[in-house]
Amino acid sequence: MAEDSALVPAAAAPADGRPRVDAPFHLLAGLAPVLWQPALVCSSGDTRLRLADLPLWEQALLAGHLPVAERDWGDAPACKALRGAITELDLCTLTHGSAAMARQVLGVMLWHLDRLVDRPAAQSRDAAIDHMVQAFRAEWATQRQDWEQVLALFKSLGDLAHLRWDVLQGKLNSRGWSEAKRIGAVLDAVPELARFIDTVGRARRSDDLPPAAEPRPHFDAPRRPMAVAITTELLDQPSEVRGVKRSGQLARMLASEAAMVRHPVLARLWRARFAEQQLLTYEDAALATQWRLQPDTRTPAPVAMPRAPVGQGPMLVCLDTSGSMRGAPENVAKACVLQALRTAQASGRACRLLAFGGAGELLEQELALTPQGLDTLLAVMDQNFDGGTDVQTPLERAVGLVQTGAFVLADILIVSDGEFGVTPATLDALRSSKKTLGLRVHGILVGDRETIGLLEVCDQIHWVRAWRRYATAADQAYADGFSPVHSRSLTAMYFPNAIRRDPGPPAAQD
Repeated sequence: MAEDSALVPAAAAPADGRPRVDAPFHLLAGLAPVLWQPALVCSSGDTRLRLADLPLWEQALLAGHLPVAERDWGDAPACKALRGAITELDLCTLTHGSAAMARQVLGVMLWHLDRLVDRPAAQSRDAAIDHMVQAFRAEWATQRQDWEQVLALFKSLGDLAHLRWDVLQGKLNSRGWSEAKRIGAVLDAVPELARFIDTVGRARRSDDLPPAAEPRPHFDAPRRPMAVAITTELLDQPSEVRGVKRSGQLARMLASEAAMVRHPVLARLWRARFAEQQLLTYEDAALATQWRLQPDTRTPAPVAMPRAPVGQGPMLVCLDTSGSMRGAPENVAKACVLQALRTAQASGRACRLLAFGGAGELLEQELALTPQGLDTLLAVMDQNFDGGTDVQTPLERAVGLVQTGAFVLADILIVSDGEFGVTPATLDALRSSKKTLGLRVHGILVGDRETIGLLEVCDQIHWVRAWRRYATAADQAYADGFSPVHSRSLTAMYFPNAIRRDPGPPAAQD
């Protein structure tokens, strides 16, 4: 903390000792621009001390703790009271690692401190400070619940911390947020889906690594003779007893056999067994080991070259929103979108959503933890899938994006039930991008069977076979009355003689 105490004097005067013309406003250089206005207009404390202490507060909150008590902005009683409220609400855990959240806490503190000057004339300042702390605690108790909901769903806050709590609360009360929480529960039940999406992307951490290096043998080590153990088994030699066998060796005869030698009757039996080599004897076998030098003829183990790490780079998510995806497949598909957002946010990479349906139905949006990205996600979660399937347009758009600078290292992720086909022209363009740019196409199949169209397009497929278990009661009711075609009588329409009509009860015989 030694550097904290030396910051104000060093910043207050230049190197030549003369006072700065713009003092103390030159201290704003160390403060985030979003805090400039509340820091300047706050009527509590000393402006110079406040501007000098605020950067230290931001650094401490970002590190997950409060600064030293001496950093009180020139208003020790009020600042001490707010420190107690922050500790009680455990806001340092919320601000740890999140610069936006740390700045929001400071902004709310400055706003409440500025309200002290408007206290009634009959109210003491101590009472006004108590009232201010209660208001601060009540506001952040509500905000903390909202932010914890966001953390539980997205595992991060991103730029959402810039939202005011009332704006965020309005979004959390929407139907789209309720659907997002339900989809989050679906995603938690399918951990293998998250692991598959984490592998999407092909950016390299260093340009000197080859895109895909195969293991190659390493022959630099000199060949040396190797010692080989030659083991020879010596039967019936004194050694450890391995068992019992029948033989004519008197020295290894069991005591039960030797007792018959002096017996008046069993002696004849013993002589017969001895003649037939059927006496019970101990079985011995000695092992003789000799070491010999032989050339090393073993095949050297291949030494794998470093490979480009997977799971890096942008993602292009092609989401099938056709009518055949409605119901349980729709829930799994939305879970894929949510996990793609989580993965992109955790690794700091771009993620673009290409939601497609019928011909001309293509929605292209960025997936990110920003206010605009949150609106996009909630709109997707609240959307009911319906329409046709035109995969040509999103694939052509994705191939075009891969050929641009921003998405040159992107991978394509297709989430669909596989009920589509691809024209030869689009397939050729896709294969050309795979060959020249190293493009990879990942598929998540939410259906009962693999189709030729999906197999032709995707390099690897993750099959969600148990998609029916993620259906809700409303989805089941829809599925009972849903027909993916315009008529239930297609067989009768195209094959009129294939169905036998019921002729009715036979006529009565006279």
